[in-house]
Amino acid sequence: MSHIRDIARSRRSVVAALGLAMLLVQQAAADPFWHNAVKVVAADRMTVTTAAGSGEIPLFVSPTWMQPLAGIRRVVIVVPGIDRDAATTMRGAEAARAAAGTAGQATLLVVPQFLAAVDITAFALPPPTLRWSINGWSGGYPAIAPAPLSSFDVLDAILRHVADRNVFPDLAEVVVAGHSAGGQTVQRYAVASNGIPALAVRRVRIRYVVANPSSYLYFSDDRPQPANAAACPKFNRWRFGLADAPPYVSATADLESRYAARSVIYLLGTADTDPNHIALDRSCGAEAQGAYRLARGQAFFAYFKARHPAMTSQHLVLVPGVAHSSVRIYRSVCGLAALFGSAGCAALPASP
Repeated sequence: MSHIRDIARSRRSVVAALGLAMLLVQQAAADPFWHNAVKVVAADRMTVTTAAGSGEIPLFVSPTWMQPLAGIRRVVIVVPGIDRDAATTMRGAEAARAAAGTAGQATLLVVPQFLAAVDITAFALPPPTLRWSINGWSGGYPAIAPAPLSSFDVLDAILRHVADRNVFPDLAEVVVAGHSAGGQTVQRYAVASNGIPALAVRRVRIRYVVANPSSYLYFSDDRPQPANAAACPKFNRWRFGLADAPPYVSATADLESRYAARSVIYLLGTADTDPNHIALDRSCGAEAQGAYRLARGQAFFAYFKARHPAMTSQHLVLVPGVAHSSVRIYRSVCGLAALFGSAGCAALPASP
């Protein structure tokens, strides 16, 4: 009898183990890829400090900026996508800089890495390392530790550093760019940022490049696909509208007019038309903006241009044949013009 009980117990253990394995497989299949830990964490660190506290952000910088960099005239900051893969983003940015030829010379590249709790655990990172919810950083929400700093605070800190005349005496231009979730971050940051006084004093130009994001921040309740507020109560809340915005966002009334005056380039791939793309935001708030990324970008630009018909600082650029690819859109003729001011993009004015 004891032998029979042992066999039964063994069978139950095997069944339980198989059940657990199947559950883990199902859970892995259900979780999108961006819920996994990143494969590489950037080695460089920057300390970000505000009244809310301080924390460290990992980042890639090429070349290093720990000594004066006379001759650097442009800094291009590239925000990674939803997978937080700053290493791949840096390699893509370096390839684009090389493809830009002489226009890419005298350019420093910076890629901040906005980590999630799963990354901190996987790499046993020290407590001061900033971490957000899986995609909270893309909307400028506060970090969950070690202090409630916004990803926008991080971008501010980077801009303040490059504004230092002792480090960048020849700086003339800063570009803040992002693709997909990174594009969402950049568009909201362009709206919310109060600017960097030191850059303004030096008359350093700032340009924002918003490439193929899933959604945009609107300034009213108008949408291409009218949303039923009862069925979709969040359609006009932050990140889609200004209601319930995170603490970083100013409550002043000039956010829209200030945004209209900023230099923004919207890069949209004409083949980014998959309504079922794995990383496309399909919440009702996003769906109210259109069925897929190309439609959402075209609709937002038409909406904003209608509200500001005299606006000349923002440009919509369609990149033929490109789907949801940061590599292809950044290395296109117009992508290189947006990032590095290279010639050849008829949709953009000549770089000063």
